[in-house]
Amino acid sequence: MRTAVHIFLIVVIGLVIGLALRQMRNQSQRQHTVTIKGPDGDIEVVIDEEQPTRVEAPPKPDLPEDANWVREFTLTERSGREVTSESLKGQPYVVSFFFTQCPSICIQQNQALKELADKFAGQDVKFLSISVDAENDTPEALREYAARFGADPDQWLFLTTDDPIYIQRVGAEMFQVSANLQHTERFILMNPEGDMEALYRWSDPRSLKRLEKDLQEMIAANKTAKDAA
Repeated sequence: MRTAVHIFLIVVIGLVIGLALRQMRNQSQRQHTVTIKGPDGDIEVVIDEEQPTRVEAPPKPDLPEDANWVREFTLTERSGREVTSESLKGQPYVVSFFFTQCPSICIQQNQALKELADKFAGQDVKFLSISVDAENDTPEALREYAARFGADPDQWLFLTTDDPIYIQRVGAEMFQVSANLQHTERFILMNPEGDMEALYRWSDPRSLKRLEKDLQEMIAANKTAKDAA
């Protein structure tokens, strides 16, 4: 009897080990590492093939008109001029959050955004890098930072505010993402009506390709609509 129990336990343990090894092997097969180049060095990112390349925008909260909720933003561009969400309507735009003193990830993130912006240079689209560091990221600091990436001042906007609570509310209430020093690593696609379309992982080349495709289609559709108006 004892021998039978021992045999049974050995079989069970063998099955558990086998399943664990199989899961590890499958996980290894669906993951791979890519290297993203940046102005201050490279960073390796692990890509999981099962992760979606696009996440649909969450639905807008159903709030009464008099609710104390941020529905529009007014921020200061590195040039010193004000930029509002209302002024951006009529064209698609891509939003990201960062801060200039971020040691590595933000640099890689903005390098990815630069490559995307270069592909759409001169087209009817804007790119927004919104600082989450209201204390340190003055317009002057943003000008110096943007110059490192050769950012087009008309198409790639670097935005800030002197109110840290306000920028957190803009992130949470308008874009439904975190806007603090542990900010989101997503690119957010906004349509010409000023509504969120989807979110994309900048560190995943597949996700960036999907964003590029969606943006091309949105620009083309927006041009058709303008020509027909």
